[in-house]
Amino acid sequence: MSTAGTEDEYTWLEDVEGERALDWVRARNAERAATLAAGPEFASTRDAILEILDSDAKIPDVSKVGEHLYNFWRDADHERGLWRRTTLDSYRTQTPEWETVLDIDALNAAEGENWVWHGASVLRTGPHAYTRAIVDLSRGGADADVSREFDLVAKTFVDDGFFRPESKGGTSWIDEDTLFVFTDTGPGTMTPSGYPRIARRWRRGTPLDQAEVVYEGTEADMYIAAVHDSTPGFERDFVSRAIAFYSEELYLLSGTELTLVDVPRSASAGVHREWLTVELREDWEVAGRTYPGGSLLAIELDRFLAGERDFRELYTPTAATSLAAYTWTRHHLVLNVLDDVKSRLEILTPADGGFSRSVFAGAPSVGTVQVAPVDPRTSDELWLYATDFLSPTTLSLAALAEAPGPDGQVAVRIEPLKSMPTFFDAEHLVAEQHFATSADGTAVPYFLLRREDLPFDGSTPTLLYGYGGFEISLTPMYSGVLGSAWLERGGAYALANIRGGGEYGPAWHQAALKANRHKAYEDLAAVARDLAERGVTSAEHLGVQGGSNGGLLTGNMLTQYPELFGAVVIQVPLLDMKRYSHLLAGASWMAEYGDPDVPEEWEFIRRFSPYHLFDPEAEYPPVLLTTSTRDDRVHPGHARKMAAQMLAAGKDVTYYENIEGGHGGAATNAQQAHMQALAYRFLAERLGLD
Repeated sequence: MSTAGTEDEYTWLEDVEGERALDWVRARNAERAATLAAGPEFASTRDAILEILDSDAKIPDVSKVGEHLYNFWRDADHERGLWRRTTLDSYRTQTPEWETVLDIDALNAAEGENWVWHGASVLRTGPHAYTRAIVDLSRGGADADVSREFDLVAKTFVDDGFFRPESKGGTSWIDEDTLFVFTDTGPGTMTPSGYPRIARRWRRGTPLDQAEVVYEGTEADMYIAAVHDSTPGFERDFVSRAIAFYSEELYLLSGTELTLVDVPRSASAGVHREWLTVELREDWEVAGRTYPGGSLLAIELDRFLAGERDFRELYTPTAATSLAAYTWTRHHLVLNVLDDVKSRLEILTPADGGFSRSVFAGAPSVGTVQVAPVDPRTSDELWLYATDFLSPTTLSLAALAEAPGPDGQVAVRIEPLKSMPTFFDAEHLVAEQHFATSADGTAVPYFLLRREDLPFDGSTPTLLYGYGGFEISLTPMYSGVLGSAWLERGGAYALANIRGGGEYGPAWHQAALKANRHKAYEDLAAVARDLAERGVTSAEHLGVQGGSNGGLLTGNMLTQYPELFGAVVIQVPLLDMKRYSHLLAGASWMAEYGDPDVPEEWEFIRRFSPYHLFDPEAEYPPVLLTTSTRDDRVHPGHARKMAAQMLAAGKDVTYYENIEGGHGGAATNAQQAHMQALAYRFLAERLGLD
């Protein structure tokens, strides 16, 4: 076992932009990754991926702002991207007429920067409604960004307008001359996780560090923010206090007075018009009733603040179902339920102090359906996305009737708008769902994509993907890149829904927290074994891939289950679990993994710290490690140090660090194509796909 935790000879690689560390990075990039990228098959794979990423036929995702639909778009001619707009009538056509609002490539050329788009928020009330925005831009794709006021009529940044210097944080419009702002304003204003500790009310013309403080968190909090709700007739201000992951408080702010929305800290509270919703992560006993974790409750906010607790129970989980999401329109609440990891929609309508229920008629019956409101303040329309592994994603506009009809059902009109092109030949592919049995007997679902004529002799190169953390669910999605770079060439693909994720609600996630983290790894190992037992593949032909928390997952596959895999891909990972809480945003994840500075907790954390589990004398499958210098969420030192100690022991390691990209690993389509081609070619060569 490595002694890296006590005498870490590679700590110097944590100096993100130190010359010695960057020299090491450049040298590693010039080794096996460069050799891999020099081959003709790599160029072919990269170019095919880039063609998909740059395709003009992709669905332009839009958001409605006033009379316009806004979209951010990147293609071959616009590497950093365009913020652009059109009308709904034009969007309905095959070739919408787009008006450029902001060209990020031109901005970078003019300012000598490497800005990456981080989004925009538009002022929706007052004389300048829909004509002013706050645009967020990041250098190189880092989480830290700047906020700049933008004129949507003149299509220029506002001289002497609001400007938030580079920091993690954000803003929220209150009115045309006032923002909420939560950002770095000097020593003591950021949390140990590197996020804002203070929320301010910032009036135009006031120096940022002198803006009125509306809430100040403790030094141990994770993230403080303030937001304004501009819903007509229900204008309100809120402060959110994230104490830790899965522990938060919501306050109603009136002037300088704060009123706690007194629900469990583990719950998530939301407000829409007169309604307060409470999504539970744990059982809650209140007013003589016990509501199970995973439930969704609702009550009128005014009645709740007056002390009443007679909640309406809108959703209750079962052994096979969980609430994936819920979405308000003007008059309705739409539930998105996962039933054995497949989507189902339901419409709830407030009526007579309760809620009536209606089926979402016409919703596509595919693996994954997602909805987003067009404008929940004024409209009952929804953007409806439908996808599965083998069917290109479609976008429709769903219009819900204002009220249920005589039959008690809400009429739904679905208008197809756009469809993703077919990027690979799926004619002879099938998608299946199977269940593997984990070490403790738990049934773990996974999806398998394979050719109809798969021989079931263990010879098929197969890629297994997992995440298993932070209550994030992995559901069927169409991926042109996966299809063209892997499936179309004869590979199989498995997507594992292991514990730690949210596929079966909070309990599925909580089953693999902290001291129980090993269950997530046992689950993925069980899926790997099940694939071999079914004859789909065998260890020499099975690869595993994951990023971020999924990089920790695959790091544990490498160090704990090396005999199950022929290749391992570890992307933007956590790996040194002794140091993780002291690196960048790591302190914010202690609710997930534990505190390594507490001896009792380090005792279980060290059992899933790949950096410390590595044994120089052990045999390991080939590994590809990738990260980004500009990742200011998961420190690139994790990947650097793991690669360094493995290389020193003579192991088969391919390392590549992209200078830009942030936690996503890439800042442009070209960078993304390069990173993805590295992974697919590495896997193809090591697993025998060619």
